[in-house]
Amino acid sequence: MTDRQGKPIIILLAEDDEDDYVLISEALKESKIANTIKWVKDGVELMDYLLRQGAYEDPQSSPKPYLILLDLNMPRKDGREALREIKSNPKLRHIPVVVLTTSSMDEDVIASYDLGVNSYIRKPVNFSDFVEVVKTLGKYWFEIVEIPT
Repeated sequence: MTDRQGKPIIILLAEDDEDDYVLISEALKESKIANTIKWVKDGVELMDYLLRQGAYEDPQSSPKPYLILLDLNMPRKDGREALREIKSNPKLRHIPVVVLTTSSMDEDVIASYDLGVNSYIRKPVNFSDFVEVVKTLGKYWFEIVEIPT
C-alpha cells in the first residue's frame, strides 16, 4: 500500500511486548495495510527513531513513519511521556499517533487525548477481533483521512 503521493506506507510500532508485536504485525499483514513495519521497544527508542539519533541516524533505515502505533505501558519512557514529546515537537506533531493498548482506564483515555493523540484503541483479546480493528484502522487512516506529508 502507498500513500497519496505514491510513497510506501511505513508504520512505526512502539511496543515492548514481543508477543503483541507479532500479533499486531500479523494483523497488519493480514489486513494488507503496511509495506513496512518498524518496531521500537520503548519510548526512548521511539524518540531516537523519530529524531534520528543513535542507532537510527540513517534515514534509509529509519524512514519517517506515516503513522505511529503507541503502547502506553513501556519501560524506560512510557507512551505518555513519548506522546507528550512528539506532540510538543513542531517537526513531529503532525505525524498521527494511535494509542493501541490494553488499558481501558478513563484516566489513560483522557490523558492521551489531552496530550494530542489522534485515536485511542484498546487491544482486542482475540486475533480475529484484532484483525477487524486493524482493517478498520487501515481503512480510516490510509483511505479516508488526509495526512500532511
